[in-house]
Amino acid sequence: MQQWKGREAPSLAEIEAMAEAARAALPEAFRGPAAAVVLRVEDFAAEAVLDEMQIEDPFELTGLYEGVPLTEKSVFDPSGPDVIWLFRRPILDEWVGRGDVALDALVAHVFVHELAHHFGWSDDDIARIDRWWE
Repeated sequence: MQQWKGREAPSLAEIEAMAEAARAALPEAFRGPAAAVVLRVEDFAAEAVLDEMQIEDPFELTGLYEGVPLTEKSVFDPSGPDVIWLFRRPILDEWVGRGDVALDALVAHVFVHELAHHFGWSDDDIARIDRWWE
């Protein structure tokens, strides 16, 4: 127990830095479009978001893409930036629960999953090639 004395969970900024490292490590073809997406890290999703998604337990949502996928964008879309939200507490909870993956790898996975939505991929599309959860 003594080994944990004085240690703290990673901060919002540290989770953001892990996601930014994942963005920087993307293949060149994806790095440019990914740079246009704003990254936000919060402890939990807002209550309104959880209500809209019909999620009762805020620990169930680790990330969220908010925007218009590149495959659907037009000049008539609102000009606000697309945003990837990462939720620190659910990510940390999942990391502890899994116990088999490094935290930076989990953050990168959640970030890339949400970025795939920016590129127009559905959850089913992502699941076909990403066997992460098996």
